[in-house]
Amino acid sequence: MNTLKLLPKGILIAFFLISICSWGFFAHKHINHQAVFSLPAELMPFYKNNIHFLTEHAVDPDKRRYIIKTEACKHYLDLDHYPEIKQKSELLSYYQAREFYSEDSLNKHGTLPWNILRQMKYLEDAFKDQNEELILKYSADIGHYIGDAHVPLHTTSNYNGQFTNQHGIHGLWESRIPELYFQNYNLWIGRAQYLTSPKDSIWKCIFESNDLVEKVLSAELDASHKVSESKKYSIHYKNGNPIKAYSPLFCKYYQSLLGNMVEARLRKSIQLTADCWYTCWINAGKPILHTTKVAKISKKEKAEGSSVSDECIH
Repeated sequence: MNTLKLLPKGILIAFFLISICSWGFFAHKHINHQAVFSLPAELMPFYKNNIHFLTEHAVDPDKRRYIIKTEACKHYLDLDHYPEIKQKSELLSYYQAREFYSEDSLNKHGTLPWNILRQMKYLEDAFKDQNEELILKYSADIGHYIGDAHVPLHTTSNYNGQFTNQHGIHGLWESRIPELYFQNYNLWIGRAQYLTSPKDSIWKCIFESNDLVEKVLSAELDASHKVSESKKYSIHYKNGNPIKAYSPLFCKYYQSLLGNMVEARLRKSIQLTADCWYTCWINAGKPILHTTKVAKISKKEKAEGSSVSDECIH
């Protein structure tokens, strides 16, 4: 008898809810944590002393999706709805994109790269103000959004295989695979580098992710043809609760077809996160952080960020 059919309906629903979370909390936390160790000696002490905050708050943007209406679009970019950009002929600023596509379209099909650039401006300003609380907030947020940008399925409207009858593939790629194979990954990426053009670096990441979408989807189809439906899923326990998930057998086959893709995207997430932190610090004039005061900020500022003109987000 298929034991999955005996599970309460709520548990089966949980599988599909879990499957659309970005990178999973597990990977997002590791990205921020690991990025700290790539910072230079002048910057690392502050970040290392606050590594617990940066790690735990790496998932704040996902939590905000449930309370702030405008948050969700910051996590993805449906490149198939932006043909001019996908052809790489136009790297529009947010202001240009808003004029070209309309704000409603951007809110529907995503603003991820422009959001990362906006968050970098917030962080640079926080460094200039030597505001430790905001430095930590924006650093944690930047790591999250950069992690999202390295997930192929965050760059397509077919983000969860809903158009190709591959529902659940989102969580398979970015949560199930990393959790099963994390111990085999080498996540040391060397020292942070200064980004002479953050815009180019971020868009390069988006395009690289999008170029992998076809392989992410085709590998799942190949694995589904090799592993029978009855063996494709199994029950595993998370925090003591039974959850329907892709079976270790199916994941092993899928992972073999992907090669080192997931590990490579994690490594690049860590590298770009550290690079962005370091670049913002350099651009702010290399402020010394261990003597700063912690300014009080409002709940709205904590949730949404300070005011930055869209025209400044290139």
